Amino acid sequence: MAWKESRSETPLPVEELRRICGPEHVLTAPEDRLAYSFDASKLSALPEAVVLPANARQISQILGLANRYGFPVYPRGAGSGMVGGAVPDRGGLVLALTRLNRILELDPDDMIAVVEPAVVTGRLQQEAARHGLLYPPDPASLSFSTLGGNVATCAGGPRAVKYGVTRDYVLGLEAVLPTGEVITTGTRTMKGVVGYDLTRLLVGSEGTLGVITRVVLRLVPAPETVRTLAVVFPQIDQASRTVTAVLRARILPTCLELLDQATLEAVEAHVQAGLPVQAHALLILEVDGPEAVVDEQARRIEDICRRMGAQDVETARDPASRERLWAARRAISPALRRIRPGKINEDVTVPRSRIPDLIRFNRELARRHDLIIVSFGHAGDGNIHTNIMVDRSDRHEMARAQQAVEELFREVLRLGGTISGEHGIGIAKSPFFQWEVHPGALDAMVRIKHALDPNNILNPGKMFVPNRAFLEAETGRGKP
Repeated sequence: MAWKESRSETPLPVEELRRICGPEHVLTAPEDRLAYSFDASKLSALPEAVVLPANARQISQILGLANRYGFPVYPRGAGSGMVGGAVPDRGGLVLALTRLNRILELDPDDMIAVVEPAVVTGRLQQEAARHGLLYPPDPASLSFSTLGGNVATCAGGPRAVKYGVTRDYVLGLEAVLPTGEVITTGTRTMKGVVGYDLTRLLVGSEGTLGVITRVVLRLVPAPETVRTLAVVFPQIDQASRTVTAVLRARILPTCLELLDQATLEAVEAHVQAGLPVQAHALLILEVDGPEAVVDEQARRIEDICRRMGAQDVETARDPASRERLWAARRAISPALRRIRPGKINEDVTVPRSRIPDLIRFNRELARRHDLIIVSFGHAGDGNIHTNIMVDRSDRHEMARAQQAVEELFREVLRLGGTISGEHGIGIAKSPFFQWEVHPGALDAMVRIKHALDPNNILNPGKMFVPNRAFLEAETGRGKP
């Protein structure tokens, strides 16, 4: 199926955009365009303009213009994505959803929240907690990432091992389709099976099938008690095997996080949290529920960890001690800059039983390519963030790193895993999309995209249709 390039050959209809959104909400100054040209992936491309709509009606009108004039539109939340999903790699218009930032409803009886896409994830969690409720998805970026972006990428986080990921909490949506129609999907109820599940189709679609303007989210009762354990191991293989041992004991932790020694050293230098930098691995395990059950589970986990060779087990029982550990976990990304100025952050995921194989492969990969590779992440669901530390100004190191990425992806797929557990595909991983997805499934996805976006207006060049020239110039990836 042929795709239109949807790159405007004429200037954007700026005056018409100003009539829709108001002059102050259409940005064309070079410094404004630059501010919206990149995300956390460090990939960058200048848009021709930025528009900040106030509601679904304005977004519908903007997409109507895009189809009429043929310019691409790039939805954007907080710009915290790691794969270039919001980068306007073909120019056109960035659609910044910043103004849609209200919690419209929080119903403690039905345990649902209705929010606009620019609500920060941590803000909803705080509001839910005031009512004795919990919104479980908790990406490390929860203090600044937005719920619309979380939905678009199906974000996860440490609590996914017990509670699941974003899609497990989305009951319904309001969205604007690429051709401008405003639709609602799903229900406000826990059950609902009428028609195709368009809600699940839009969740994780990375802004390629619609612009999310409202989300109905499921909440759950906040747990009575939480216990967090920090477990030190002399060898990382012992820590990774302990993950399987805990789960096989029929204990389902809320969180089960793994940090290797390089990660511990970087984080401790950054936040001085008293982490055991001499250790080769640290597991952070958390259990929640009724107090008697939680205390018994914590005791059993400690016994298992010591049998598996743990050097030390610390149990954090009060909120301040727990927050110290989780603040250290959330500080990993900025702390890694102490190792190298840049990184390639891959969120690969393997079956839990293959975590030791992946860890060993990462060590060998680092040795073979003369690189520093840091491994940490959500061991409870096999989502091990493999960070290849680089100096982006060193072209030889970058070439070795890109080769390492390809070898990593091939090994992850060989182990029965996936090349992305929570960041999505965006631009950065699009050359490798077809390595994982069955040809028939890919064809079905392309037909869905073409049916909903016949002019290839919305976030073109993402996921399965890579902009190879842009990728080759920015990253060295993209060669067929």
